[in-house]
Amino acid sequence: MNTKIHAILRFVKQEMILYPYFFVMNTIIREQSPTVEVKSIEETINTIVENNLSVSRYGDGEYSWMVGIKQNSFQDYSVEMKERLVEIITTSFPKHIVCISDAFGCLKEYNRFAKRFWMEFMVYNRRHWISLLDLNKIYYNTNMTRLYIDYKDKSKSKERFDLIKKLWKDRDLLIVEGIKTRLGVGNDLFDGAKRVRRILAPATNAFDRYGGILAKTCEVEKDVLIILALGPTATIMSYDLAKKGYQAIDIGHVDIEYEWLHMGAKKKIPVENKYVNEAADLSGVDIKELEDEKYNSQIIGRVL
Repeated sequence: MNTKIHAILRFVKQEMILYPYFFVMNTIIREQSPTVEVKSIEETINTIVENNLSVSRYGDGEYSWMVGIKQNSFQDYSVEMKERLVEIITTSFPKHIVCISDAFGCLKEYNRFAKRFWMEFMVYNRRHWISLLDLNKIYYNTNMTRLYIDYKDKSKSKERFDLIKKLWKDRDLLIVEGIKTRLGVGNDLFDGAKRVRRILAPATNAFDRYGGILAKTCEVEKDVLIILALGPTATIMSYDLAKKGYQAIDIGHVDIEYEWLHMGAKKKIPVENKYVNEAADLSGVDIKELEDEKYNSQIIGRVL
């Protein structure tokens, strides 16, 4: 079949059949489900800034790992990881918050692609996900680091990035990241930090080296802000570091979102010299070595 005709038929199926179905079903299920209150992005970031809180973030990937859904992902399934994710999502520990998706409610802020994804996801998973939550707990917004690509109105993105930069303004910063993640390299995202150091971990299956990564991270001073970009490993590690007296933030894809903002990207695309597992056809994971003097000088450890 002609490629263009095939694409048109696929569009008709998705937009004229599936989209209305998921919209109706999502509305019905939402009205029948318990209410889940999730704070706004702005409330979330301001709360972290004002109280120096550690942050564990949950999205659709963390939910899938919690319930054992196999994924084409940078992290293999692990029973221990699943149990830790289930444990932490209901914890109430001082100086630590849990962030979840705001897709339980109205989806009007999302663009067409994100809206359809979340409608479909919630039709199949809403009730089970809610059953894993503590509905008496205050949850914050996991999109505190997802500030650009999924939104219909992108005019708020720059203001939200300016807000999140307050987290590390004038702070001594340790970035714990996958070896090809390279947070802030080539842009000004962390220019406001007093100092930046890095520990490099595996680009895939970081949880397999969890003990070593955690031990190496704990060698830094307690007043250092620790930024984690390690998938579900970061979700768990932020909580464990908070219990040890550190402030640690599971920062996720914030740097890639920042790059997409400056590129004016309309979809999830590769970014030069950075690992982007969400780019179509995994075109963003074949990353070359980086010869950057400033970046290399910031590396204080490797657990690979």
